[in-house]
Amino acid sequence: MDLSLLALCGFAFLAGFIDAVVGGGGLVQVPALFVLHPELSPATLFGTNKFASVFGTANASWQYSRRVQLPWKVLGLTMLTAFAFSFLGARTISLFNPALLRPLILMMMIAVFAYTLWKKDFGSLHAPKLSERHQFITGFFVGAAIGFYDGFFGPGTGSFLIFAFVGLFGFSFLVASAAAKLVNFSTNLAALAWFIPHGQVMYRVALPMAACNIAGSYIGSQLAIRKGSGFVRQLFIVIVAALIARMAFDIWRAA
Repeated sequence: MDLSLLALCGFAFLAGFIDAVVGGGGLVQVPALFVLHPELSPATLFGTNKFASVFGTANASWQYSRRVQLPWKVLGLTMLTAFAFSFLGARTISLFNPALLRPLILMMMIAVFAYTLWKKDFGSLHAPKLSERHQFITGFFVGAAIGFYDGFFGPGTGSFLIFAFVGLFGFSFLVASAAAKLVNFSTNLAALAWFIPHGQVMYRVALPMAACNIAGSYIGSQLAIRKGSGFVRQLFIVIVAALIARMAFDIWRAA
């Protein structure tokens, strides 16, 4: 195994761990791919990242579903909607430059960060506040909006999903993280439905990265289940802060 692949496997493990708890694994895995394989096209790098990530996301979803009680009917609708709109978002990239969204997304992430810090009890208890009918309606719109965003741009999808499930549905951070993994799994599948047929996955790199991503996601999901919502909230704040710093740097560098 060459050193670049070994390094990518290490980053994939860390990405799987972070992603299983609060999302944001792409913050680790995508830059690593771009730095270590600058000769490849962005589409191939994103496709390779999605292929490696989808297995870790699937594993985390399975671990959570066995231990955390979830509203499966609502999540099913949200997942299907997110899948369809994620594929639509991926198709729309060719019509519009997603980099133009960075300032808006940065402001949204700062608002999420500030609100989570301000509301000390935000997501500490699982107290659903919507009727089943309103959960279905809200789930459809959350799946459509965040699904399209993930297919079109992507950074922070897991964090936005967790924030939506806590803020709109009244879920605890642990339940929200579990629900976010399932929705994120469907958006990853939608992206791969575009990348794989177009030959945009480098399997020589993606397969060992996927194995390490699974290992990281297993440890991350088990730790989140054992330590509960308080741990998830703390890591959520750290990852959102890192995402804000990364986006601010990208905007500054492009100016």
